[in-house]
Amino acid sequence: MADLSINFAGIKSPNPFWLASAPPTDKEYNVRRAFEAGWGGVVWKTLGLDPSVVNVNGPRYGAIYGADRRLLGLNNIELITDRPLETNLQEIKSVKRDYPDRAVVVSLMVPCEEWAWKQILPLVEETGADGVELNFGCPHGMSERGMGAAVGQVPEYIEMVTRWVKQNTRMPCIVKLTPNITDVRLPAEAAHRGGADAVSLINTINSITSVNLDLFAPEPTIDGKGAHGGYCGPAVKPIALNMVAEIGRNPETANLPISGIGGITTWRDAAEFIALGAGSVQVCTAAMTYGFKIVDEMISGLSQWMDEKGHESIDAITGRAIPNCSDWKHLNLNYVAKAKIDQDLCISCGRCFAACEDTSHQAISMSEDRTFEVIDEECVACNLCVNVCPIEDCITMEEMAAGTTDPRTGKVVEEEFADWTTHPNNPAAVAAE
Repeated sequence: MADLSINFAGIKSPNPFWLASAPPTDKEYNVRRAFEAGWGGVVWKTLGLDPSVVNVNGPRYGAIYGADRRLLGLNNIELITDRPLETNLQEIKSVKRDYPDRAVVVSLMVPCEEWAWKQILPLVEETGADGVELNFGCPHGMSERGMGAAVGQVPEYIEMVTRWVKQNTRMPCIVKLTPNITDVRLPAEAAHRGGADAVSLINTINSITSVNLDLFAPEPTIDGKGAHGGYCGPAVKPIALNMVAEIGRNPETANLPISGIGGITTWRDAAEFIALGAGSVQVCTAAMTYGFKIVDEMISGLSQWMDEKGHESIDAITGRAIPNCSDWKHLNLNYVAKAKIDQDLCISCGRCFAACEDTSHQAISMSEDRTFEVIDEECVACNLCVNVCPIEDCITMEEMAAGTTDPRTGKVVEEEFADWTTHPNNPAAVAAE
């Protein structure tokens, strides 16, 4: 069987599935239940030094649902832990003692001053924890106090604090990055310069999920008022995948271990993050939605897929998709495909026709008996029809072989690669000539 164990920046665990720093990791009771369920590690909910931190005693979450009320996105306005620091430290020590083979990483957020880090790091180190994660990502509440994303949006601060941490602890240091920034490569590079052993991303996205139109206030609503919060869940996965890939394929951070976070719900989600460079993955919303036992499916699914594909270890697939993650200018402009409709699978719903006729290239015909067919002369292979079709594999994209004639353009499909930087349709290339 495939070996799912990992050594992430010197932190070992029996599988790559960790619980992210969040409500599920706020106390010993939860973490013990998680480890009994099979999770390979946890990042303990963020600790701080400020005893005045108090969470709201009303609704903390806002939600975005799919048509079947499946939870697609979750917005939270919860702050770091409001439990006493000493209580958390005692519980961390107890859990690590009883589960020595599991990863226990402690998330930290203290003021952007060296004395604060010097004060809290020895306390965490004494618990026997495997590492620390610097929370530079929280977009609400704590950022208003000069912490969280307020630090994560300034590369100079990231480098400075990371350097302080590395100078004051033996523990591996993971820097958690905010997605609320234009170019995630810059804070990752700053963390790398500061000596970070790894980065984790993404933290939550600044958001308001909905407005109560009776109270005219953002939800969740606390006594008539609401606030922006952090957005997570399946809806943020595409954003997270891109940011992970940007760090993974950046030469400045190519060897920096990445812990992938953002909407991971299934083993396939996890495999995609790993393929784009993540050496471990962190889960929050899926566990909050379905419970800790969801890790069973993740472990068995990933293991079975790896066995079927002949991948013997997590290291064997980490970053495998990076070489194929390219900029647009390097895409092959000689590649031609056409949509094909499987009439045996078609249920004649007409979604493909409506989408293509109204919003695309009028490349699907509809007969009087509601038979839908692709008009090759008009099809540009945008694959909108594939995405709106409710039946899986009913519509597929088929590559045209080199040497055949594209009925839309009348041109022979060529074999050689066409780089956009030298393509005649590129104004910059024409100007250079």
